[in-house]
Amino acid sequence: MPCISPRIALAAAFVALAAPAFAADCAPRVVGAGVTLANATPVADILDRPEEFVGRAVLVEGEVADVCQAAGCWLEMRAGDGARTIKVKVEDGVLVFPKDARGKAARAEGVVERLDLDREGYLIHLEHEAHEQGKDFDEAAVPAEGPYHVYRIAGTGAEVCS
Repeated sequence: MPCISPRIALAAAFVALAAPAFAADCAPRVVGAGVTLANATPVADILDRPEEFVGRAVLVEGEVADVCQAAGCWLEMRAGDGARTIKVKVEDGVLVFPKDARGKAARAEGVVERLDLDREGYLIHLEHEAHEQGKDFDEAAVPAEGPYHVYRIAGTGAEVCS
């Protein structure tokens, strides 16, 4: 029996730990065009270097941190660190994410986009998000000077575990 080098064993263990939460026994609900890309991009990579991804199609995998309860028009995918998320936004009424997706494994794809907003538009955006999530909004916590950018994924499809 051949001996496996410690480096290969460590790499194999890392791949096993980094594997997406999308289990083989998952019965996915397909949204929109579903998933067509083969390789996932870590949410943390997009959040850490968003400008590198603007305009590029990406596939993100992991746990759904939140989903729009009003119309199913967005979901937030959690980064590997668990604290940060990126929003996957779909056209209202055209695609609908399952409202019970929170906490479930999912894969979503689309194009990373950057919204450039003035301060007033940014405040409206943040206040709307806070309202959707049932949180308080404090305008005083928003910096007086921009730039005000919002990075998100314009979703084309997804698979959400049932």
